Amino acid sequence: MNRSQWIINARLAAKRAAMLAVALALLPLAGCLYPDEYTPSNQLSAKEAVNAVQAAVDSYRKDTGLLPIENASEGTPQYEKFRLDFAKLKRMGYVTDIPKEAFESGGSNQFLIIDEEKDPKVKLLDVAVYQAIGTVQSKVNAYVLKHKGKQPVSDERYPDFRAIDYKALGIDDPAIRSMYTGRVLELMIDPGSTVYADYGIDIVKALEKSETKPDGSDDLRALLADESFYVPVKSPIYRLAGGEPRAFLK
Repeated sequence: MNRSQWIINARLAAKRAAMLAVALALLPLAGCLYPDEYTPSNQLSAKEAVNAVQAAVDSYRKDTGLLPIENASEGTPQYEKFRLDFAKLKRMGYVTDIPKEAFESGGSNQFLIIDEEKDPKVKLLDVAVYQAIGTVQSKVNAYVLKHKGKQPVSDERYPDFRAIDYKALGIDDPAIRSMYTGRVLELMIDPGSTVYADYGIDIVKALEKSETKPDGSDDLRALLADESFYVPVKSPIYRLAGGEPRAFLK
């Protein structure tokens, strides 16, 4: 190979390497795009933790026929209900240490189990999102009490759900980031003044990538939980209505 051809090949190789680096940087982990705080290294750490805990849960279930979960009341929302009992797993030798990603170890995630009856899977609840929405809920409760039942709402988001009027509450939009797309989650209120995050756009994105076609009775939140490590915390039920995801009270 002469020197000119060697230089050309070297340049082509460098160009391909640069393009590959860009592609890898843009490639979403677990099929999702994450906001800045969900960096690839954090996601890798979360993936490793979830996989390790899943193995421990599977072993525990095989040995005992039970799941290592904390007691929950009947009214606990679906994606907050079955929280992992790390103390039990550690006491019985199924884990040596609680993962640093876990809230119990000072991390930002609550580990829980979904699909507990058919196919138990370990997932993460983002505590920061949970707490931020809880703060708004407290503000809404105080407003409704002070104004004798009047809600701090503006436009309708879906039938039975309306957007929050942050100006009426005297606070700024908390700008809570979706753990699925990185966009800002809109918050909304139902007739009972319960605050929810609107995952409608996230579900649209998940539907575009899904190989299965849900029907009108399916709860579309499962798409988000299936393609990610995270559950859609503080979410209403979503079903297809007129070909689009719509929030429902039940």
